[in-house]
Parts: sequence; structure tokens; C-alpha cells
Amino acid sequence: MVKGKAVDKWKMKSWYIVYAPEMFEGREIGKVPGTEDKNLISRVLRVSLAEITGDLSQSYASINFRVVSVKGKTAQTKMIGHELSRGYLKTLVRRGRSIVTIVQDVTTKDNVPIRVKGVIFTARRVSSPVSRAIRAEAHAEVIERSKEMSFSQMEQEMIFGKFSSRIFNRIKKIAPIKRVEIRKTEVRGA
Repeated sequence: MVKGKAVDKWKMKSWYIVYAPEMFEGREIGKVPGTEDKNLISRVLRVSLAEITGDLSQSYASINFRVVSVKGKTAQTKMIGHELSRGYLKTLVRRGRSIVTIVQDVTTKDNVPIRVKGVIFTARRVSSPVSRAIRAEAHAEVIERSKEMSFSQMEQEMIFGKFSSRIFNRIKKIAPIKRVEIRKTEVRGA
């Protein structure tokens, strides 16, 4: 039995340029190695928002993309969610305040099912009934907005804070609110 020469699998790979979807103006978001086009399909990339926008003040958010097509040495993606860093969220926590979390499954106007996870920081400690009222109003706002917006519109508002300010304006009548953040979104079944 003759043993063959060992093949270096890394040398067989070539580099593919990955582009963001149109909602991010089709910018280049990175390069990934691969042996075949079909092996790149469904690969997930996590990219900092600061890398996409060029604004270092937005480095606390990361965007998840999934490769959907490969042509030549370029790969196109679609957005499947975003997430705020734990370190950033920890800087918002203060003693003597309450934290109200929300998790809501909704379907956007263009029939994309997403899960929205938010966190609300109150200005002072609140009771359980007040916390439930805040959560109910936040859920109602997420449901209403999802019926009016497409997935790309909704994600852009969530990433850049406009969605959080809508929730803030709706719930500030219930109790003094310090901050509202949409900490994570994800496309269900993606």
C-alpha cells in the first residue's frame, strides 16, 4: 500500500469578497475563504456596525449576514439580525433602577418573521404592575410598527435607534424612563 503525499487543504481554498445587501448600499463587508461556491451558501458573517458605516461610535452593535448567492469570486448576503454588545448594555445598568425586558415575535409587512428583544431602563425602581404595563405598551408598539414597515425599514430603525425612541415616547407616560434599547433581532427560521 502506497501512501500519497499529504495535500494542504488551505492552499486549495480561494478568497471570496462578500457584499452587504442594498439596505447597506451593497458595501464590501469582508473576505472569506472557500473551496467551492456551494460551501459558501448559508455561511453566517457577523460584522460590526462601525465597519459598515465607518463611524467608530457605533462599534457596540454587530450585524449578522447570511450568504445567499455566489457569482464568480463575489458573494451576496441578506441581513438576518443584529445584536448589541453585552459590555455596552452593562454600562447602562445603575443601582436603584429597574430593568424591563421584552421579547416579541412579529411578522413584518413583507412577511418576514422576526423576534425582537428589547430592554428598558427606568429612572427609578418600579413595581411589578408598572413593569407589566410598560411591557404591554412596548409589545403593542412593536406589533403596530411591524404591520406598517418592511423588514429592511424596521431593521434600519432598530439599528440606528429610531425604533427605540418610538417605544420611549409611548411608555414615558407610565413611569420615568431612562433608556430603551432593542438589544437583539433575529429572523426566525433563518
